Amino acid sequence: MATTTFSIACLLLSFFSFAQLCFSLSLSTVGTSWSTAGATWYGSPEGAGSDGGACGYGDAVSQSPFSSLITAAGPSLYRSGKECGACYQVKCTENPACSGKPVRVVITDSCPGGPCASDSAHFDLSGTAFGAMAKPGQEEHLRSAGVLNIHYARVACDYSGKTLTFHVDPGSNPNYIAVVIEFEEGDGDLASVALSEASKDSTEWQAMQQSWGAVWKLDPGYKLQAPLSIQLKSQYSGKTLVAKNVIPEGWRPGGTYRSVVNFL
Repeated sequence: MATTTFSIACLLLSFFSFAQLCFSLSLSTVGTSWSTAGATWYGSPEGAGSDGGACGYGDAVSQSPFSSLITAAGPSLYRSGKECGACYQVKCTENPACSGKPVRVVITDSCPGGPCASDSAHFDLSGTAFGAMAKPGQEEHLRSAGVLNIHYARVACDYSGKTLTFHVDPGSNPNYIAVVIEFEEGDGDLASVALSEASKDSTEWQAMQQSWGAVWKLDPGYKLQAPLSIQLKSQYSGKTLVAKNVIPEGWRPGGTYRSVVNFL
């Protein structure tokens, strides 16, 4: 009897440990675990850093829903582009101009040198994002500080109901395709991307390679038969979804195609 009771207890403990692990992989929209990092800013005082940045989002960084609230990240956070699209809350408290209120930013660029590389974690924020950490009317005072110690937390992305969007790279052609993937709700970043042709079995997926930043490519060695479906796997939670036939027949290089799905 004692052995049976012990076995049941072990099974229950295993179940709750697994459930706790699954829960821990679910990102919140608010920061729950804060760490420290260095912070600087770049670009114009009320701008979006650079025009586009190393993730490949182009001028979308200054438009809604990014709305210039973006950041370049040091190597420990950028991770060779694997964290493009990841969302963080940042806040500062040490400077008198700091509001102490968190601001959500998206990784859209890389900051490879200087304090970005030497700090264990570093955010090179847009002028807009840096100023957003200030008390009202104190934005310029905060930006004049130059370098700050801040707190940051990984959080879920919230793009206000936008669906996944695919920008086809201008260098694409019928035998090669590359796409910039935007607006991943929830985790924000991707572990893998795959493509399927309408003429093939729906379970036949060809793995795409990360080209750079948020750009994923496929060079199959033959003419692709559209429409094309794209399968995406979240890096943080492991969730998978399919944007079915999102790249239509007659697609063109430089075109933008919106799906009807997202992770949340």
